[in-house]
Amino acid sequence: MKVTFSKRLCLTAMLTLGAIAYTASASAETSKLVIESGDSAQSRQNASMDKEQWNDTRALRQKVNTRAEKEWDKHDAAFDSRDKCEQSANLNAYWEPNTLRCLDRRTGRPLAP
Repeated sequence: MKVTFSKRLCLTAMLTLGAIAYTASASAETSKLVIESGDSAQSRQNASMDKEQWNDTRALRQKVNTRAEKEWDKHDAAFDSRDKCEQSANLNAYWEPNTLRCLDRRTGRPLAP
C-alpha cells in the first residue's frame, strides 16, 4: 500500500489530537494534600468511594473509546478508498469528499475502483 506524505501527516495529526484529548480527560484532581499515615477510616472510605466511581464510569469510558475507534476506522477506510479512486484507470471516476465515495462523472453512481 502506497502511503502518501499527506496521509501520514493527517494520521499523525489525528493521533496527536487523540492523545491530547485522552490525556486531558484522564487528568486527576490534585487539590488535596494529605499529611497523615493514610490508614484512617475516612481515607479508606474515600478510597472505596473513588473505586466505586471508577468502576461505575468504566462502561461509559469503554463506549467513548469504542466510538473513537469506529470513527478512526471510518476515516482510515476513506483514505484508502480515496487513494484507490484517484489511482483508478477509469477516467470518469472522481472522489466526492462530502459522501466519501468514488463516483462516476457521467452518471453520479458509485464506482468500485
